[in-house]
Amino acid sequence: MRTFLILLIMSSAQFFAQKTLNPSNVKLESKFIKNEISNAVWYAEKGDQKVEIGKITTEIKKIDKTKLLIKTTVQMNQAPGKPWVDSTLVRISDFQPVYHSSYNLMRDMVLNFEKNKATGYYLDKKSQKKDQIDEKISAEYFDSNSYPGLIRFLPLKEHYSSEIPIFDYNPAAKKGVVKAYIEDVNSGEFNGKKSLDRKNDRLYSGQENNQHLFY
Repeated sequence: MRTFLILLIMSSAQFFAQKTLNPSNVKLESKFIKNEISNAVWYAEKGDQKVEIGKITTEIKKIDKTKLLIKTTVQMNQAPGKPWVDSTLVRISDFQPVYHSSYNLMRDMVLNFEKNKATGYYLDKKSQKKDQIDEKISAEYFDSNSYPGLIRFLPLKEHYSSEIPIFDYNPAAKKGVVKAYIEDVNSGEFNGKKSLDRKNDRLYSGQENNQHLFY
């Protein structure tokens, strides 16, 4: 099986000579978009050890000929029976976001997307403060819950790189567009029948979140 190793960086830093992907110019290998359910284990690194902190189930389902549902359920080991559930609806052809709901112990959030606008609400469960979201967005973007799936269906090749604007609402900053960067892609061989394997995942605090993804 051919395997791609992707260095993904989420950051506010600028990376040069990279193409910016958006729903208008993205080219997807749509033949690989099928109904599926996948499972992964979430690890954090502690010194030289990897510690399991939760499990992730991702469901991809075609709602009709034009729309795709991406549902992510995260079960944290420290909060059994109280999953984090994110559901996103996108257009199959270009991953243009339509809707995103997110529910967990800390907050509820619902977003409705138009091409240059996001509306909805953000409820902080601890303070019971509910913020109404009505944000104008000048550039095209993808949704924070759908772009990991988007990467799977890109025409990846050696040393591929790109910049990906994503909407990831931040109630403190009152704005939601940040950028993720695919810095490099390398191919190799991986024994086994699985179509997706994730290794060496690392969790970082702050503005950078580096992940090595295996496809």
